[in-house]
Amino acid sequence: MLKRAVWQGLAAGLAGAAVMTAAEKVEQRVTGRPDSYVPARVLARLANLPESRGQQPRWQNLAMHYGQGALVGVLRGVMAQAGLRGPLASGMFTVLRLSNDQILENATGVGAPPQTWPRRELVIDVLHKSIYAFAAGAVADALAARDGAGPGQRHAALRPGRHSDVGPLSRGAARAAAR
Repeated sequence: MLKRAVWQGLAAGLAGAAVMTAAEKVEQRVTGRPDSYVPARVLARLANLPESRGQQPRWQNLAMHYGQGALVGVLRGVMAQAGLRGPLASGMFTVLRLSNDQILENATGVGAPPQTWPRRELVIDVLHKSIYAFAAGAVADALAARDGAGPGQRHAALRPGRHSDVGPLSRGAARAAAR
């Protein structure tokens, strides 16, 4: 299960990053918001690359944007393989994607906590990360569905909901679902 989750998540994350990028470009044309170089600055800090004022090298922005999208997508691949699929799972994943950004931006000193941002910037960021998460989720779910139900889905099939009288799947059934 884990090997499939990794490659499926990488593909889903790249797809999500591409959809998010397209949405950002449309939004920037409508709002007039300039490009952000925060991803490039974070990468420069993480990789100890030279930093410059103003516009950053485009390759750094793209490398961080797509690299981070692909790597975080692995989490969504794992979620889908485990049986966490659909809009609710993509909503949960949105929080993971936002958290990943904020951890990296704040730990490197490139960004500030979101509660200090202008409301408009915060709304735009949450919107774009949601677009990423739902696009990546759709791809991860579709890829995982080809492998059948995940262990969580198989458990739910015993009796939907969370009940103390429904025990876990047998180890054999859980292993079979993980293959």
